[in-house]
Amino acid sequence: MKRMPWKQNKVSLTHKKKGLFILLLGLAICFSYVLLVIKKQETAVMVMGGTLNAQCVECEDSYDAQRDFETFFRPSKLPVLNTRIPSGSFFDPYLGKKASKISLPDVMADTPENVILNYYSILRDASNPVEGKFAGCGTIGNAQIPYPISYQFLSSQYQKNLSYNDYLKTYENILHINLIKYHQVPTKIQNEVRYFVELETIEGTDKETGVFAYYFGFVDLMKEGNQYKISDMHYLGENFLCAPYHGWQWDAEGNVNIRYGDWCKLIKGDIKKTQNDYIIRIFFDGTDGYQYCIVFFQLTNGTDLEVAQYRKIPGGKWKPIHMNLEDCLENKINAFSIIT
Repeated sequence: MKRMPWKQNKVSLTHKKKGLFILLLGLAICFSYVLLVIKKQETAVMVMGGTLNAQCVECEDSYDAQRDFETFFRPSKLPVLNTRIPSGSFFDPYLGKKASKISLPDVMADTPENVILNYYSILRDASNPVEGKFAGCGTIGNAQIPYPISYQFLSSQYQKNLSYNDYLKTYENILHINLIKYHQVPTKIQNEVRYFVELETIEGTDKETGVFAYYFGFVDLMKEGNQYKISDMHYLGENFLCAPYHGWQWDAEGNVNIRYGDWCKLIKGDIKKTQNDYIIRIFFDGTDGYQYCIVFFQLTNGTDLEVAQYRKIPGGKWKPIHMNLEDCLENKINAFSIIT
């Protein structure tokens, strides 16, 4: 069959149009990429000597209660202790209520230990992001829903000194809380119960990178009606770059030898150390004829924190005491104060 010239010209023209289109598309893509690179260079964030590129994260709203999300929340292998709130349905009765309209069931605060565990369990998935600091994507955890409930664990006097709005502000940029240690410790105040706590938090940064921060402190509780309420809280941030380079006070044995030995001349013979998990006990015979036990808690950053002092009284019972060791330095003599 004889080929038609007009069909051949039409096919040739179509191929030329396709080729031109592909060429223009390629140029457009290259041009767009160049503009993107230039823009990134102009607004690049630098970290540790290199350019910090933004992550591309696609967020989904699905939640599987059976899945172990612990993998995503923390690098530490210490067990999380604030796990008493099994699901988000716990918060349903409190949704939309102001803090002043919420009251706690007695069972949630009937013992000091229940207060500690329930308070931090409610706050575990609470988050209060601030502008300019980021971590995660979309809504984080239970957002601000838990705060009006946790505020009710504070004593009436504490609430007078710290309004709800001010309380909420203290949680700015705290996006997740894990209670990893808690232990009752002695206190000098009558009718007061004191707990040592260590917290692992996730906080946002201006680099859009979530960071882990550790805090330790003491929570004081007092009986108020049928419930125990938090009467005071004191926290200190953990420093991971101090103990490795400076000081002797971070090591329990060195601390006792210098403060109780060199300062106060109270140690007779050698000290003895025992450790069970994070609890360290230092025993020694005193030059005054008594036996002493100094208790330390080992923090996540590896430092040892003194939390209690005990002296053995006749009959073999350990009694908590408080020694003002600084008196030894001030008086330059073998003298110190003991508050029993």
